[in-house]
Parts: sequence; structure tokens; C-alpha cells
Amino acid sequence: MENALHKKYVEEIVPSLVKKFDYSSVMQVPKIDKIVLNMGVGDAVANSKNLDSAVEELTLISGQKPLVTKAKKSIASFRLREGMAIGAKVTLRGNRMYDFLDKLINVSLPRVRDFHGTNPRSFDGRGNYTLGIKEQLIFPEIDYDKVNKVRGLDVVIVTTAQTDEEAKELLTQVGMPFAK
Repeated sequence: MENALHKKYVEEIVPSLVKKFDYSSVMQVPKIDKIVLNMGVGDAVANSKNLDSAVEELTLISGQKPLVTKAKKSIASFRLREGMAIGAKVTLRGNRMYDFLDKLINVSLPRVRDFHGTNPRSFDGRGNYTLGIKEQLIFPEIDYDKVNKVRGLDVVIVTTAQTDEEAKELLTQVGMPFAK
């Protein structure tokens, strides 16, 4: 089963990137490698049920079971001990990644209140893009009535681009709505 976004990438985006950046081979064209969704649940220190609901929501959003992340070191002022479960993350690749990206761009981001586009300066210098989402309610799978707490999550889009300029052009052509 071919994904519409992947098909668009192969048929339209690759040739236009080759033309714009003057690549000698199509293998040099940057592609989206993976998307990592990360949800930090700081209040899981006091109540571990909060982590369970965050894991459930991340499963609904991504369509894949998340990995529970643990604290690397103890911080007394946060009542945090090394090894305590404090978050969840999911790494999406292949068709699931393209499905999620398609859904994020066309369904979820337009649902954000006062949305003027994503920050075009959120690149890390190596062609990866990070996007913070303030509330998980923008995803259509999340039922508003079942949410016990509004949480944010980070979406990291990892590309094979060498520079931020290449990565930005790739994401713009995929359809990422950057703010003007």
C-alpha cells in the first residue's frame, strides 16, 4: 500500500529538489528519516496513573505503542529518583511516519487556535526540525471527554538533509505550513 505523501515525495519533490540544489544523484536528495513523538509527564512522579493515560493518548495519536522513558539522574528538588518513569516516546518510520505527517499537516495543525504557521527557525543546524505542540487535543483520535489533563508533546522530524536550508525546502514541499 503506497502512501499519498510518499508518492508525492517520489514523483514531485525529488525532481524539484534535484533541480533546485543541483544534486548529481537522486540518492543525495534529503528525505524524511523518522519522526519521534515525545511526551514528558513530570506529574508522573506524584501519580503514576498520569503516565498510563499519557501512554494511552500517545498510542492513539501514533498508532504504535510508546516506549516509557525513565529519569537518568535523581533530582531532589523535583522529588525525582533515577530510574523513575517520567515520559513516553514513539519513533515512527515508513508508512506510519508518512500517515502521521499527512495527518499532522492537513488535519491537526489547522485545528490549533490562532495558528499562523510553524516556526521556520526551529531547525537544529543539521537538517532536523522540532515542533512543540501545546495540547494533545488537536489530534482527531483524542476524545475530549476522556482527557484528564491537557498535555503537550514534542514532534521531531529527522531528515537526511545536510543543511537547514535543504531540510526547510523539503518540509515546505511536503506541505509544512511555515509562518511567513
